[in-house]
Formats: sequence, structure tokens, C-alpha cells
Amino acid sequence: MPTASLNEIVHAALSGQVVSFPTDTVPALAVSPPYAALVFAAKKRTFDKPLILMAASAADLWDYVKGSQEEREIWRQMTEKHWPGSLTLVLPASEKVPKVLNPKDPSTIGIRVPAHAIAREILGRTGVLATTSANLSGQEPLLTPEAIMTTFPSVTVLAPTERQAWGIINSGQPSTVARWQCQGWDILRQGAVFL
Repeated sequence: MPTASLNEIVHAALSGQVVSFPTDTVPALAVSPPYAALVFAAKKRTFDKPLILMAASAADLWDYVKGSQEEREIWRQMTEKHWPGSLTLVLPASEKVPKVLNPKDPSTIGIRVPAHAIAREILGRTGVLATTSANLSGQEPLLTPEAIMTTFPSVTVLAPTERQAWGIINSGQPSTVARWQCQGWDILRQGAVFL
């Protein structure tokens, strides 16, 4: 598939197509949550590896999680300290989360707000998207639009000429993944953020 402008990426995502754009960590494959199965198919990913929800702001994500008022306050404090940024929080999922995002454990969902202006602009216009790294399952993340286009010819990729986006290229390091468990955080993957 040819590359696309920012407006075309937004339109494709709103139409239920898989899109790719840079983030602050590694480039993303993203799709509207009801169409998450398309990402699993494209990546040849097994359903035991969940997708996460990414948004332009924390406020966009709170309806997708559930917890007590005390827990929500702890989570809010964590996001105020580390978002936008390369921290994924795995929290109890609300009924709003499509089960296909985490078929092995639909009771939880990972959420994140990236520290990348173009990614947040796209997410601000599309709303919450189901995301994962741009790579075939089990392989290293792809870091350039050209590599993503070669590996995923049916994915709509933000054009390499959008240098204001791809020029601020990601760290190449994945996000830290922290799961809320029994009143504390369990680090599932150490990435760029240290807790």
C-alpha cells in the first residue's frame, strides 16, 4: 500500500484499517479497537500476546479501566509523573474493552500516552487505538517506514516525507510495562522508564 499523509492516516484508522506511525519508543501498528483482530493477523501474532490501547491523553483512556477511587488516584499520580511517555500501565479492564485485545486475560488492558507530538496528533483525531510494535511476531521492531511498508504491504504507513514525524524518530527501546496488582506495581518489562 502506498504511504499516506497525516490526514490519510487518520481517515484510514477511522475506516477500520491498520495504520503505522512513529511513537516515542518504536513505530506502532494501530487500528480502531473493534478491528484489533486485523493486527493479530498482520503480525502473525498469537492471541496470548495482548495489544494495548494508546491515546492522546490520559482522560481518553480512563473509561477503559476500572478500579476503586483510591486506585484511580494512584494511577492518576503515576500518569501525571510519566505521561506522555514510554510507560504502559496494565490495569483492570472495563466492559468497554473488546475482549480481542487481550484474549488470554480479558480482565486487564495495557494503556499508554506516547511522548511523540505526531502520534498524539493522530490519536487526538482518531480517538483511542489498539496498538503494538510494527514487526512480525517474535522479530525485532521495524524502525523505518520503508521497512514497515516492505513487511506489511497492506498497512497504511505515514509517508517518509512527513519528516516532522519520522525525523523525531523513536528511542528504539520499548516502553516499561507495569501491571497493577494487589495495591502495587509489578514490572512485566523494563524499558525506558524506571519505577
